[in-house]
Parts: sequence; structure tokens; C-alpha cells
Amino acid sequence: MVGGVTQTLDTPTGETPLALTRRARRMYRLLAERYPDAHCELDFTNPFELLVATVLSAQTTDVRVNLVTPELFRRYPDARALAGADRTDVETIIASTGFFRAKTESLLKLGVALMEQHDGEVPGRMVDLVKLPGVGRKTANVVLGNAFGVPGITVDTHFGRLARRFGWTAEEDPVKVEHAVGALIPRKDWTQLSHVLVFHGRRTCHAKKAACGACPIARLCPSYGVGETDPDKAAKLVRTAPPR
Repeated sequence: MVGGVTQTLDTPTGETPLALTRRARRMYRLLAERYPDAHCELDFTNPFELLVATVLSAQTTDVRVNLVTPELFRRYPDARALAGADRTDVETIIASTGFFRAKTESLLKLGVALMEQHDGEVPGRMVDLVKLPGVGRKTANVVLGNAFGVPGITVDTHFGRLARRFGWTAEEDPVKVEHAVGALIPRKDWTQLSHVLVFHGRRTCHAKKAACGACPIARLCPSYGVGETDPDKAAKLVRTAPPR
């Protein structure tokens, strides 16, 4: 209460903004200790390959994308090759990733746009990346953070779900989630934070049956108990690799 007026705390859990920030940073540190090897699980050797792989990763797993990109990049190693690619050939190569016709359309247009607008090179700025066909903020942040070293928060399904479970934000819109979480965690940690939360979401904090009893941040999580709390049973739910 301030000056006889009760303050309304504009945080999902009713904490003060300072308390929420401290809790969020503590949770991130503990998760970073649990997943010291957290990284982008898409295979790539340059910005072009990461951009293409990220476009392909929509509605499928990174494991599945990694199975098709070696052949795709062997045939079409750069923007020039992709711009002139045979549509049917690309569709055949990426068919197992799902929505392959729409993805092929995006890739062919992406190759043309890179050639016409950026001399075949992947731009290193958000403002340029989001203007490319099939590229939104999520894809742009993946590329910027992992290919160019520019800090960014990648809000995929796992990240958004965990940010809400953790009580870091109540927002559903990915851009709003990105900004809300970005206000809690130092900018230098944004890219690694994205990896750490995705690792945790894929391995421990599952959507349907979280392994609460095997979670390193259980005592800090307002959603503790949404999943299995028995330590032994929870340990059996923990995955050591991403789902296929």
C-alpha cells in the first residue's frame, strides 16, 4: 500500500516487477546449469543454410529437417542455385517435413529475393530479414542469434508455453511474449535463453505431462504440480534427446 492506496501489481503472479525479474533470472541460471550444452538443434554451416532450415522447421521437428537438408544443400548450396531450383525436385526432397508445397514455394521465392535484394547474401538485420518470403520474427531471431551473434529471443511453441507456465508473462502473442521476457532477462543472454527453454520444454517440461519432480526450478515455478511430482516417476519422463 502506497499513500493509503493498494497497488495493483501488473505481473501474472502478483509479484512486484522486481521480484519477478529476480525470480526469472534465477530460473534461467538454474536451467542454464542443467543444460550447459543447449544449442540450436538445426544443422547448418552458414547463414543461408540456417535460414532455409528454419523455414523448413515449421510444423515439424528439427530432427526431421536435419534428415532432408544434406541432400537439399548438396543440390542447392546457395541462393543462386535455390532461385533456379526445380520445383518438383525440391518438393520431393523436403516432402517428409510436411506442407512441402507451401514450403517449396517459400524457398524458391526466398532464393529469388536474396538474389534480387541482397546479392545472394543473407542480411544480418531484423528489418531486412522479416521482409523476405516465409520469414517472420521467430525465424529472423534464430538466424540473427545463431549465425550472426545478434542477441534475440526465439518464441516457438515450447518457449511461449514455458514462459507462461513460469509466470513470466500471460501474453499469447509471440511478439508480446518476446518483449515481455526480454524485459526480464539481460539482452546478452537472449539467444542462449531461447535454447535453454527449448531444451527444457522438449526434455522435461512437456506440454501434456511435465516432469515436475525432476525439475531443477520446481521450487521457483508457480505451475509446479501440473505434471508428475513423484521424483522417481518424474525421472522416467525426462528425455535425453529431442522428439522425432
